Amino acid sequence: MKIDLTETNSSKINAALVKARRDIGTPAIGMVLTLVIVTDEENAYDALKSANDASHEHPSRIVVVIKRVSRSPRSRQGARLDAEVRVGADSGTGETVVLRLHGELVDHAQSVVLPLLLPDAPVVVWWPEGAPADLAGDPLGALGQRRITDTYSSEDPIGALGTRAAAYAPGDTDLSWTRVTPWRSMLAAALDQQVLSVGSATVEGESDNPSCELLAMWLADRLGVPVRRTPSAGPGLTAVRLETKDGAIVLDRADGALATLCMPGQPDRAVALKRRDTAELLAEELRRLDPDNTYEASLKFGVAKLDSSAPPAEAPAKSGAPAKAAAPAEAEAPAKAEPKRAAKPAGKPSKKPAAK
Repeated sequence: MKIDLTETNSSKINAALVKARRDIGTPAIGMVLTLVIVTDEENAYDALKSANDASHEHPSRIVVVIKRVSRSPRSRQGARLDAEVRVGADSGTGETVVLRLHGELVDHAQSVVLPLLLPDAPVVVWWPEGAPADLAGDPLGALGQRRITDTYSSEDPIGALGTRAAAYAPGDTDLSWTRVTPWRSMLAAALDQQVLSVGSATVEGESDNPSCELLAMWLADRLGVPVRRTPSAGPGLTAVRLETKDGAIVLDRADGALATLCMPGQPDRAVALKRRDTAELLAEELRRLDPDNTYEASLKFGVAKLDSSAPPAEAPAKSGAPAKAAAPAEAEAPAKAEPKRAAKPAGKPSKKPAAK
């Protein structure tokens, strides 16, 4: 069911939601959170589709905030709110309210959104693109316990990591970090299988992919070893190489779907490591609403500390092959198990990757 409201207000929108639920025979509210999406007209469809898909796992009230730019001085002085209410099959497993703000109302979006939040339920704010520099300081961001961005959609993705680090507040996270969760899990599991000392690492992937930088910073921060970032044609993150005295541990994914894991003394094995769509990434982030300390530590490690001047890493070694020149690596997501190291080079503090 869809209900269009023009020149409306928050009170009328709430009344329309109640009426719509009664009309379709579901007067009870079964949503677990409110997801606020701050976007523009161009990206609203894709963002809403991803949110609706994620709502099958997390039934939510989705509030889409679209700020319409007024072209004339007269229209900028006025204020108008248009809304579209969707309930039932048109809104995944929850409810959707699409808000279009005009004129001066654009600068007071929080006053419109606040009455529409579910009572006693967590609030998550998501910027698919165009996120503010200070998420927690933004009026809409201040409403959320969790704030999600995607630095990959920025004009300067790598530079955006520095912006996110400078203004980080507990509850901030990024879908570029979520993308590397399977990589972190796989690398942690590989290091759990063998007690090996990692001397250096190399992360290979697209040059403008912030997931690669985040994975590299996670490895450098957790293992305390030099990590080198090398570019590739992609897609996305393509390989990680960990150098040990017994040989190289290599996780190589050339096609964006299936990866090969090579470990010293073991046969090579194929592992599923497909690139996930936005709905899957969003659903993962909605599973946890507490601060992600591992993301914070990796983000604040800093891109500048990564090694980007060393010679290119060698081709992935077959299992059991001796390691050659030590090289660093590139990143893509959080891990569930912690890689561990048996011995650590003298003079460096021992660290272990933390589980997300």
